[in-house]
Amino acid sequence: MGLRRAFDRELYDVVIVGGGHNGLVAAAYLARAGKSVLVLERLGRTGGAAVSTRPFAGVDARLSRYSYLVSLLPKKIVDDLALDFAVRKRTVSSYTPTLREGRPGGLLVGGGRERTAASFRQLTGSDAEFTAWQSFYDTTRQVAERVFPTLTEPLPSAAALRARVSDDAAWRMLFEEPIGVAVEERFSDDLVRGVVLTDALIGTFADAHDPSLAQNRCFLYHVIGQGTGDWDVPVGGMGALTDALAGAARSAGAEIVTGHEVTAIRTDGTEAEVGYVTGDTSGTVAARHVLVNASPRALADLTGSAPPEPAEGAQLKVNMLLTRLPRLRDTAVDPREAFAGTFHIAEGYGQLATAYAEAARGELPGAPPSEIYCHSLTDPSILGPDLARRGYQTLTLFGLHTPARLFAGDNDKARELLLSATLAQLDAHLDEPLADCLARDADGRPCIEAKTPLDLERDLRLPGGHIFHGALAFPYGDESTGRWGVETSHPNVLLCGAGAVRGGGVSGIPGHNAAMAVLGR
Repeated sequence: MGLRRAFDRELYDVVIVGGGHNGLVAAAYLARAGKSVLVLERLGRTGGAAVSTRPFAGVDARLSRYSYLVSLLPKKIVDDLALDFAVRKRTVSSYTPTLREGRPGGLLVGGGRERTAASFRQLTGSDAEFTAWQSFYDTTRQVAERVFPTLTEPLPSAAALRARVSDDAAWRMLFEEPIGVAVEERFSDDLVRGVVLTDALIGTFADAHDPSLAQNRCFLYHVIGQGTGDWDVPVGGMGALTDALAGAARSAGAEIVTGHEVTAIRTDGTEAEVGYVTGDTSGTVAARHVLVNASPRALADLTGSAPPEPAEGAQLKVNMLLTRLPRLRDTAVDPREAFAGTFHIAEGYGQLATAYAEAARGELPGAPPSEIYCHSLTDPSILGPDLARRGYQTLTLFGLHTPARLFAGDNDKARELLLSATLAQLDAHLDEPLADCLARDADGRPCIEAKTPLDLERDLRLPGGHIFHGALAFPYGDESTGRWGVETSHPNVLLCGAGAVRGGGVSGIPGHNAAMAVLGR
């Protein structure tokens, strides 16, 4: 898309750097409020990490390539912006296969209270773990109901948020002591402990007892979404959300320009000059406010500020297309149920600790932990009609405890080794090799792609491949964090990406909060 003159205006109210979902949320809110808004996106498309693509040559399957589930996106944003976007609930929360005394089995969470209780009873031999499970998640749900609405309000202090939670024991468990303490005190079964802990580790490289509480912050964001902690399937794939956001922003009058990379931001605190390049051309545009929908490291580079602490991602993302779901060794559960929720692999409590220790020593985990789900079981619209008719299915795998440092020597070789080891852990619970179920693309290649943290840094400029742009913060602040948690050292430059306080995940919350900060001025 070309530009007129330099741009439509001599001076914009707001220039937004980056057309990811948070930048688009901010653009839509600000344009609807009558502000002149220009979004500059480096890539040839909008959406950032929240996109749908056809990764396999000649195959009509539109996968959520990077981010893939929705929990933290407030209904308020969907309603405020009148987005044509919907999610669907998963009938099964999770399934975790196991092999005990030589017999395959597993833990199914979903299908109603009685069925879940029976699965716990069969796994552990009593009702104690299920009772503990119910009590634990009743507590997190009560915290979620009180904390989630604050995410689109001015940033509360720690004391104010603690008063709102109004449960000292819950506050201590989630905000003050390592989450491993509560897991070990409340649960006895290793498998159950591991299933609980995984929410503290997705996208975060930490131990259950890490004194930094990075795992607690990750856990909190995984259990507070919508006040329920549910993770839902975006209808049409993640790209359906960002397409709707781009449409809402444009309809409100925002200009969105792709293929334009911002190179510098210079500001006197009142007005700013934003430098950009497009092809062989460079130029500048002026704005009263600049919103940076990129990482804190990118913000520092653009403004010439001191860089933040280095970030390091720790995940493997794998996309697959299958001709059919594989048969399970556990014949008591239908694969269509097992893969509809989160399918946990090598995520027992002890296995997670071992994998973390190996990775911390600089070794690829011998039994890589991961979790898998099948989008197309809940939302088959991402498949072309012929694939859907023939029973094809997608699988998305997210691997844990694989920090970027493990790929620094030879990314391609380490990726191949890790993918092979990860799929071997899955195959151990299948009654047929996954490879036998993989579809083939137009060139005869298996429909599987894997992304390491270094691949994500290259593709999306995520610092160190960190999906949250850096360590998550607790959703409270003080004088240093500003009123909305998006403020920077420059009065008219705001951070509206995942690295803002209350950022991370596909939420739109930093975009909303940055827009509110501008409108509040």
